Amino acid sequence: MFSYRHAFHAGNHADVLKHLTLVATLRHLMRKDGPLLLVDTHAGAGIYRLDSEAAQTSGEAAGGIERLQALRGAAIEEENQAPALAKSAQTAINNIADGLSDYLTLITRFNAGAAPRGAWRVYPGSPLLMHALMTEGARAPVHDRLKLFEMHPTDVQALAAHVDQLGAGRQVSVARQDGFEALKALLPPPAASAGSRRALVLIDPSYEIKTDYAKVAAAVQDGLRRFATGVYLVWYPVIPRPEAHGLPRRLKTLTQQAGRAWLNATLHVGAASDGGLSASGMFVVNPPHTLKGALDAALPQVLNLLRDGPGRGAGWSVEAGAEKR
Repeated sequence: MFSYRHAFHAGNHADVLKHLTLVATLRHLMRKDGPLLLVDTHAGAGIYRLDSEAAQTSGEAAGGIERLQALRGAAIEEENQAPALAKSAQTAINNIADGLSDYLTLITRFNAGAAPRGAWRVYPGSPLLMHALMTEGARAPVHDRLKLFEMHPTDVQALAAHVDQLGAGRQVSVARQDGFEALKALLPPPAASAGSRRALVLIDPSYEIKTDYAKVAAAVQDGLRRFATGVYLVWYPVIPRPEAHGLPRRLKTLTQQAGRAWLNATLHVGAASDGGLSASGMFVVNPPHTLKGALDAALPQVLNLLRDGPGRGAGWSVEAGAEKR
C-alpha cells in the first residue's frame, strides 16, 4: 500500500499539468477577499529535492520541469544579453502564456540563489504551492486555511517538518489520515464573517491500487452533495486500464447530474521508451471561467517543450461543460 513515493516523480510532466492547473485556478479564486478552505487529500512530502537519489534515479524531472526552466532562465538573463540576442529572447519570453509564466515564477521562488541557467534543486509539491499563494502580499490578511492529509509514514513526517519550517501556526494543519475520509468532516466549510463559504479540494492519490479510482469518484460525489459550489480538482493517470479510462467519464456524469460546470484537461508527451507514464489528466468541478483560456494558451507551449522526441501520440486537450441552471 505504501510503495509509491512521489520523490521519484516530482517535477515530471504530470506535476506540470497538475500544478499549472492548480495555480491558475487558485489565482482566480483569490481575486475575491473571502477566505478559502484548501484541502489536499494526498499531500505527499510537500517539497522535493531534484538532486536527491530518488529524483536522479527516475530522471523524470529532466523530461518535465527542467525543460521548462529554460523559459524562466531566458527571462532572467534577457537584460544582460547583447541587443540582438536580447531582442530574440524577449520575443520568445513575451509569447509565454501568462499561466505558464506565473507557474514558473512560483517554482523559481523556491530556488532563490540559483544561477539563471543553473539547475533547480527543489520542486514544491501542491501543499507548498498553495501555501505560497495564500501568504502572498495582499492575500495574507485573508487568512485562508490549508488542511493536509497523508498516510505514508515517511512522507507525513517529512511533510510535518516542512510545514513547521513555514511557521504557519494554525493556518496549516497536517494529519496522518485517509484524505478520502477526512474530507467528509470538512465539507461544507465554516462560513466566513460575511457569511460566504468557499473551498478548493485537490484529490491526487497514487492510484497504486485499483480501488482508488472508485474512491475518487465517491469522494467527488459526496463532496458535491455536501458542498455543491466547492471547486474540486482531480488528477488522474491516462493509462491502458479500464478504471483509468472510465474515471473522467464517471466524473463528468456526476458533475452533470449535479448541474455543475466541469473541465477536463489532458497532456500526452509521447510514448515513453521505458513504458512509463506518458499522459495524465486534470478534471475540475466548478472551474473558474478563466481556466479554459489559460490552459488553451499554456498547454501547446508545454507540449512543445516536453514532447518525447518525435512525440508519438503526443497531444493536449481541454474540454469544458457549462453549469446547468
